[in-house]
Amino acid sequence: MIRASIVGGAGYSAGELIRLLLHHPDIELTQICSRSAQGRFVHSVNPNLRKITAKKFSSPEDLQPCDVLFLCLPHGEAMHSLERYARLSPKIIDLSADFRLRQRSDYSKWYGIEHPCSDLLSDFVYGIPELNRSRIAAANLVACAGCNATAVILAALPLIRNFTVKSIVADVKVGSSEGGARSGEASHHPVRSGAVRSYRLTGHRHTAEIIQELDIESVYLSATSIEMVRGTVATCRIFTAEAIKDEKVLWRAFRETYRDEKFVRVVKDAKGIHRLPEPKHLAGSNYCDVGFEADPSGVCAVTVSAMDNLMKGAAGQAVQVCNIMHGFDETAALKFSGLFPA
Repeated sequence: MIRASIVGGAGYSAGELIRLLLHHPDIELTQICSRSAQGRFVHSVNPNLRKITAKKFSSPEDLQPCDVLFLCLPHGEAMHSLERYARLSPKIIDLSADFRLRQRSDYSKWYGIEHPCSDLLSDFVYGIPELNRSRIAAANLVACAGCNATAVILAALPLIRNFTVKSIVADVKVGSSEGGARSGEASHHPVRSGAVRSYRLTGHRHTAEIIQELDIESVYLSATSIEMVRGTVATCRIFTAEAIKDEKVLWRAFRETYRDEKFVRVVKDAKGIHRLPEPKHLAGSNYCDVGFEADPSGVCAVTVSAMDNLMKGAAGQAVQVCNIMHGFDETAALKFSGLFPA
């Protein structure tokens, strides 16, 4: 049994992380720290945890040593406090964007900031298990991937590994929880309700992660907010040097890539309303469903991925990473299949 703690415990991703860790057979959740909620019961922020835990939020200043520390801080905070947290835990899993990119110049380009501890960027492993499982297993520092980046990377990976990819054009539709627990003008209910709002046509920050991890420069990512609380669905047009007109080659690529993966399922049925990935079916689960179709022109393949942005896009992926780092069953605390209907 190892001891785990969370800093930044009052957000949506942290709430999911608390839920998962409380049911983990090999982890004792010792502290949940939050400046905004310190002294309050955890269930006052996460009402689904009533009678599940009687823990209260503590102050980050009172954090005690632990075996693994999950950082769920707002973007831009972990990079200023990592040295302190590293003295309290030998293993750190960061759910923010602060250590996802390996090059200091990329933070200037994509985030408009100078990274204060860029010497540590190369020490972090990018936390998508389907990409970096062996490196994660040997790591002490892991930066969990962005939810939109995860969706696009998993949709594109079979083609990256089996074809010569020239460019990726991806449209990601996201639920409101991606915006976090703090309300703002864009999340105000009368404004958000019924909206289908394209909010980032170019320059989406997760583009940098996709370029870095897939080693391809021509990535064009746009994002649209839809009326859903949880969920991300990425539709990607992937242009290849080879003509792809026979879907059998795509079947082969997807099967070979994901045959042994615990949390990626190929969804590609000939008929019915559930023939392609649908995020609604995945709420609360750590699965990412992927599908595809060959464009009749042969110039590209269209791939689709769907997942719960708070799970495979955040907390679920963090627990999966933690399991790999410690040699636990990779599915521990992550076996929930989702609900239907929901």
